[in-house]
This record gives sequence, C-alpha cells and structure tokens, in this order.
Amino acid sequence: MATSAMSEKRVVLLCGDYAEDYEVMVPFQALLAYGISVDAVCPGKKAGETCRTAIHQLSGHQTYTEIRGHNFTLNASFEDIDHTKYDGLVIAGGRAPEYLAMDAFVLNMVRNFVNSGKPVASICHGQLILAAAGAVGGLKCTGFPAVGPTLIAAGALWIEPDTLAACVVDGNIITAATYIGHPEFIRLFVKALGGTISKSNKRILFLCGDYMEDYEVTVPFQSLQALGCHVDAVCPKKKAGDLCPTAVHDFEGDQTYSEKPGHDFTLTANFEDIDASSYDALVIPGGRAPEYLALDGKVIDIAKHFMESEKPVASICHGQQILAAAGVLKGKKCTAYPAVKLNVVLAGATWLEPEPIDRCFSHGNLVTGAAWPGHPEFISQLMDLLGIKVSF
Repeated sequence: MATSAMSEKRVVLLCGDYAEDYEVMVPFQALLAYGISVDAVCPGKKAGETCRTAIHQLSGHQTYTEIRGHNFTLNASFEDIDHTKYDGLVIAGGRAPEYLAMDAFVLNMVRNFVNSGKPVASICHGQLILAAAGAVGGLKCTGFPAVGPTLIAAGALWIEPDTLAACVVDGNIITAATYIGHPEFIRLFVKALGGTISKSNKRILFLCGDYMEDYEVTVPFQSLQALGCHVDAVCPKKKAGDLCPTAVHDFEGDQTYSEKPGHDFTLTANFEDIDASSYDALVIPGGRAPEYLALDGKVIDIAKHFMESEKPVASICHGQQILAAAGVLKGKKCTAYPAVKLNVVLAGATWLEPEPIDRCFSHGNLVTGAAWPGHPEFISQLMDLLGIKVSF
C-alpha cells in the first residue's frame, strides 16, 4: 500500500471455521492497509476456500452469545506455509482454537514461530493454541477470562484482564483479551514487526446508524484507532455509550447480499454535541443505515461541512447515498455499491465501475469504495489524504 515504505513484511493469520468474525477480519484488513502482506490460512483448506465465522458478544447472559458471521475467504494454503519466509504470526480467537489446538501441524507451526523469536499475537481463545504448543510457560499473558485456568495449567503467569480491552506483552508473545482490545493489540504487533507510525494525531468522525454494515464500521474504526487517531462514532438521537445494532451483508449464492444480525457497536460521543469543525476527516459506513440517515438534516450539514471544507471524506458501499442527498457529488468521480449507481449519477458525479468489487478511488478529498472487501485500499487511501504513514 502507498502508506507504507516498501517493507516486504509478511505475516500469517491462523484461521478456522467459527473463528470470531472481528478477530479474523479486523487484523487482516488493518495490516494489509498498513502495507503488510497477510496470508490467511486454515488447516485442510486452500486459497480461495472460506471459513465460516462466529459473532461473539456479551449480551447480559452468563457467557457470550454466538450467531453466524461473514464467510471469510482464505488467500493462501496452510500446507504451503514455511515459517522462515514470514515475519510474524497472528492467531484469531473464537471457537476455532478449541479444535485447532489438537492439530499437530498447527502446533508445530506455532512452535516454529515462537522459537524463532518472531512476533506472535494471539487474541481471546487463541491462547488455547499457545498453551497446547507449550509456548506460555513462565510468560505473562492474558486472554478471555474463561481461558485463564488452561493457561495457568500450562505454566503461564496469568494476568487477569481488568477490562476486555486488555493486552499483555512478554518477550515475542502479544496476548489480548477480546476484539475490544484490537487497537492496542494491532499497534503492539506493528511495533514488534519494527514498524513506526507517523503523523497520526488526527481526529476522525464516523457517521453511524442502526443496521450499518458490521465490517464497514468496525474495521476502519479500529484500524484508525490502532494508528493512534482519535476516533468518534456518533448516531442521530443517540449518545456516547449507546449501541447501534449492525448488519452482516454477505454473498451466499442469492441474487443480492444476505443480511444477518451483526455485533452491537458502541458509540463514543453524543451526536447533538458534535462540532464538525473540530475533526480532520469523516468516514461514512455503508449498510442500510445511510438510507434513512440521508433524511436527517444535521447529518446532511455534517457531510456538507467536510466536503465544502475539502477535508478528507471516506464513504463506502451505501454511504454514498448520504453524499448524494447532501448535493456534494457534482463533478466528483466516485464509486459505490453497484445498486447505489443511480443515486451517484443523479447527483451529478462521474460513475467509476467497481471492477473488481474491492476497487476504491480517490478524487480530491473524497475516497469511495464499493464494499467491505475493499477496506485495505479504502483505509490506505484515507491514510494518504491524512498524511499518516506506517514505515519499517
């Protein structure tokens, strides 16, 4: 990616069926956006095959709930992985580690990374694999609280997470409690790879709404936080700490995308208190939320402020419906989810075909993408406009 020096850093992301949805996709796309090559693999599967993911969250019950997430497409074959050709390893959480911890080939790969001294970052239940590999003896580590007894039995110096965002570093091992800690978890991994982040003292605003697409809010939100940006997420008629339910949009063989419930997303600021002039950039997630957010006068005013001030605006998928309603696309070149083409063209913009669907485009202060597969390019182009760099 243009945001990173030619680092040629390469890492492996260890996946499995019913890995936690965020814990696979957020580090995968964030690291790609920073210019790091990521090979996502799963035992018994090849490049192009998919892993089903699971959405885990605490919902007031004695343990987390689980519902189906997106289908995650692998981009490399497990059997081809040679640890000597990589600079680090990321282990996703969820339920996949329960059975991956019984796979001798997985354990051998993990031991090779650990013993080589290369960074190994493991999150949530991923630490079950570290325990099975005999890699945590005498090391401080944390994890999802229910993993604590196993890690203690494996000889780890267990650090009880004071919050579910907790992260711990000991030697070349980075551990985190849950995906809530992704910003620090990812930042620590980039640092362990030898990366430095510059010019990231930016303030970024997200325009959110109920049933925005799950990935399209959290992947860029946590990726920008991991860089050290101050990121606020707001929604009309809601305050800091309130939740927005999200939607999982995916292609599963039908003529259009399917929709399933996603994670609940926690807002960080009060919509009514927002001063758009205090932010350096605007991000508009897609999903179904933009259909009705485009009817809100203050939302339209915020979009107009950023575009007329020529501050960076990054909008993805259906988010361009808001920009079209704001009348700020005339003369702009942009893309969007194909079904939004009519809105874009009627608004006076030049339509850029998203072929393939992960294509993103920049025109002046505007970055547009068609769908969440394009996040690495989407985030990278926004970083370019903001002057943020990851160097190795």
